[in-house]
Amino acid sequence: MAPTNVIVSNLAAYSPAETIELVSRAGVKKGNMRLDKIFLSAVSAGCLLAFACAATLSTNTAPWMQTNAPGLIRTIAALIFPFGLCLIVMTGADLFTGSHMVLHRRCCPPRAWHQIFLRGIGCNWLVCLACFLGTQAKDLGSKLAGVWWPTFAFVALGLDHVVANMFFIPIGIHLGTPGLSVGLYIWKGIIPVGLGNIVGGALFVGTFYWYMYLLGEPEVVVDGDNAATKEGEKDAGCVEGSVLGG
Repeated sequence: MAPTNVIVSNLAAYSPAETIELVSRAGVKKGNMRLDKIFLSAVSAGCLLAFACAATLSTNTAPWMQTNAPGLIRTIAALIFPFGLCLIVMTGADLFTGSHMVLHRRCCPPRAWHQIFLRGIGCNWLVCLACFLGTQAKDLGSKLAGVWWPTFAFVALGLDHVVANMFFIPIGIHLGTPGLSVGLYIWKGIIPVGLGNIVGGALFVGTFYWYMYLLGEPEVVVDGDNAATKEGEKDAGCVEGSVLGG
């Protein structure tokens, strides 16, 4: 029998080792979900994020503010947007990434492909940290706070999130934004951002914390339960998607 690392915490949060163990269990559980449930859960997550995108977009409709106080209006938008990810995390919906902000200069900005890729990495790094902190907390208020502030950071920085792009860029195409096309949307709004989001979540959060706290370490027992007895059911609903960028 493998040695175990029994952690029984009386604090209001799990330790990092406990948290990545819960994330791993949730990933196993979600990997065994029926395809129809995965599809419906993903649709639900996309709709919830679209509500946040629409609310954020409404804060950018004041021309005077955009001209004279762009930093203030971005901060306001950054404070509003995280409620979408909070809804996704709290309801256990499955978002492709593990979530993004309004693109700075409407839809597809004039950035190089590699720049967009790097911005996608930074975005989902923060988003998956938000999900990690949401899983780490034990009470609802702490979960909301844990999710809110990393999401605020990526929105305020204007980083790129592939699912949010699926809301903002098609709207721009529908409204006839000059120079914006379906081909440009796929080439700069989907491919580099999606790949960057995968790297940011899977490598810099999922793989990093697995390497730090699970690889070569004794089996972590959380609240007296190990993976063999619970198979990932505990707190699975508190992990957005799989937190590993998928």
